Amino acid sequence: MKADIDLDIGRKTFASGLLPQLIAVLRRSQPGDLVAVTGDDDSVGPELETWCRFTGNPLLETTIEGGRARRVFRCGTVPARVSDDRPVGSRLWLYTNFDCNLHCDYCCVRSSPTAPRRELGLERVQRIAREAAELGVKEIFVTGGEPFLLEDIGEILLSCAAIAPSTVLTNGMLLAGRRVESLQMLPRDRVVLQISLDSPTPELHDLHRGAGTWARTREGIQRARAQGFRVRLAATISTDEEAEEFRQFLDKEKIAAEDRVIRRIALRGAANEGVAVSRADLVPEVTITADGVYWHPVGAEDADLLVTRDIFPLAESFAAVRRAFDREGEHANKLARIFNCA
Repeated sequence: MKADIDLDIGRKTFASGLLPQLIAVLRRSQPGDLVAVTGDDDSVGPELETWCRFTGNPLLETTIEGGRARRVFRCGTVPARVSDDRPVGSRLWLYTNFDCNLHCDYCCVRSSPTAPRRELGLERVQRIAREAAELGVKEIFVTGGEPFLLEDIGEILLSCAAIAPSTVLTNGMLLAGRRVESLQMLPRDRVVLQISLDSPTPELHDLHRGAGTWARTREGIQRARAQGFRVRLAATISTDEEAEEFRQFLDKEKIAAEDRVIRRIALRGAANEGVAVSRADLVPEVTITADGVYWHPVGAEDADLLVTRDIFPLAESFAAVRRAFDREGEHANKLARIFNCA
């Protein structure tokens, strides 16, 4: 992860002068700046994590480079959690695969044509669906990678739609030939296609996703609609100006509010810039990949968001996410008591 400020602390610890250095860094930084702390003493890790939590500067990443630990934190308090009346586990995300026909430069899980497939598989999806039916799941989101690279994507979506309304996230470029045929069996009132379109014109979309992709995506949108599917348009943007431009485009296209998704680039995966998010910033949405159960789809291959490697029984993996969420809340309450002045 690229940092705005790089701090090499050598063998310093909190007992030998690190704290004044951190305070000096905060004084010269701006809210949202990323600070990398690289050192040689392993004992700094737990102490720095505690300091980050106590001061509201979220620790985002820990890596080992050449035998040295590099830890990145974001300057600025953790954003207040958005009020959300969805119970944890009511929305379920499935990463069916990680390979993709595109190589988007901001992909949060580093999907590409050369990425290993890491397929969840129809059999596991069917078991997940059976067990999810007993756990109060209200919505299922099927994503990747590009799900329509899979030969059995139609059966996967049919399994999901049988127990809850399901949305499949796609770049829309493969909706032709046998893949369109795979959609024929799907209930139109239970399956939504969320298609990624980043801008009103090709320039920005193609810059991130590849030359000619905007035009092919527009064709895919028309094919999906011609098949009778509800289509939701999703843009990944960098600035408020890009967001407003896309809103105006959606207005002209007469896209309903519930079929619009506009989100910022997350500083995860392949992205070199974007919004840096930690577990503490994200309300959990249970996310399952071939590698385990994750806190949120935006970091579904990152160790800091991994909850458990064990998918089954699904009831226990859901419970593990809820326990982790409760621990986050308990810690926040403890900090609130620490700062209680009267």
